[in-house]
Amino acid sequence: MDFSQPAGENYANPRTCFFHVLFKAAALAFYILSALFVDSFVIIFVVTVVLAALDFWVVKNVSGRILVGLRWWNEINEDGESVWKFECLDQESLARMNKKDSWLFWWTLYLTAAAWIVLGIFSIIRFQVDYVLVIGVCLSLSIANIIGFTKCRKDAKKQIQAFATQTIASRFSSTIQSAFSVV
Repeated sequence: MDFSQPAGENYANPRTCFFHVLFKAAALAFYILSALFVDSFVIIFVVTVVLAALDFWVVKNVSGRILVGLRWWNEINEDGESVWKFECLDQESLARMNKKDSWLFWWTLYLTAAAWIVLGIFSIIRFQVDYVLVIGVCLSLSIANIIGFTKCRKDAKKQIQAFATQTIASRFSSTIQSAFSVV
């Protein structure tokens, strides 16, 4: 994964990028600033978790599809087993994805999880065990998206490689057939 920001390119989907960042920043900002203005742990817990849940939903169902062309979900099959499902755009559409949008998507996904981990460490150091619960929920939602989209990206790469192999084999066999049909 290339972490350097693409130069000379604008965001193709600025609104989606805005909302992709908005709920992450809102959850983190509310959690950090709430200690200054709110005395109720319940209010801090509810508002922070709702903002993190909104972030989870936006990333999973909207920004992941628009910014990087990926979507994932989890189903329970007839045997009661958890099955991951992945969806990605075709190879041509993936190649046209905006690099700056993709860069923003992946960086904010990982940085948000890192920020929750740092806040969790501070809560443990300050012996605020109840706040570790808030962070645990937010971190779980963040990590679920990281795992889902990372698996989805790997699955998309496998699909692209299989498509490329199939296309090359198909062209090779048609070339061989046309060569022998001339003779």
